[in-house]
Amino acid sequence: MKLPRSLLLAAGLSLVSLAVQADPLIIEDAQVRAVPPGSAASAAFMTLRNPGEVDVTLVDAGSPAAKVMELHNHEDVDGVMQMRKVAEIVVPAGGAVELAPGGLHLMLIELTEPLVEGEPVEIELRFESGETQRLEAPVQRIVVEAEHHRGHDHHEGHENGEGHEHGNGHHGHAHDH
Repeated sequence: MKLPRSLLLAAGLSLVSLAVQADPLIIEDAQVRAVPPGSAASAAFMTLRNPGEVDVTLVDAGSPAAKVMELHNHEDVDGVMQMRKVAEIVVPAGGAVELAPGGLHLMLIELTEPLVEGEPVEIELRFESGETQRLEAPVQRIVVEAEHHRGHDHHEGHENGEGHEHGNGHHGHAHDH
C-alpha cells in the first residue's frame, strides 16, 4: 500500500522536503564518480525505487556541479560499447531501475569545479509529471571490474571521465589499442 511508505518517507526527510507530497521515488546508493582534477565530465549512479502504483518517468536532471546533465545509456554499436543520450528513464510502478556503470546513468558534463572525494553533489531529478526531487550523492572512487579485458592495463586512463564517447571506466572501449 502506498500510504504507509509515503508517510514514513516524508517523516524520514523531515523539513528537507515539502511534506505536502512524498517524493516520487526512493533513491538508494546514490554516488558520483570521483575523477581527477581537470576532468570535464563524471557520472552519477543510484537505484531508483518506485513505491507507487503508477510508472514514474525521469526526463531530465540538473546539478550545480555541472553545466549540463543528461540521461545516458550504454549501447553496443558494432561491437563497441558507446554512451548514448536517452530521452527518459521509466521506473515501473512497484519496481526499480538501477543506474550503474555500463548501463543507464546520469552524465555530469562540463563540471563547474573539481569533484572532491567524500563531498556531496546536489542533484535534482525532473519528472514527466512536472515534479522534481532533490538528492545529495557523495563523490566516490568507483572501480569497475573489466570482465572481458583481463590483463588490460589501460584502466587508469578511463577513470578520468573524459572521452565522452567511450565512457567512464566501463569495459568495451571505443578507442584503438
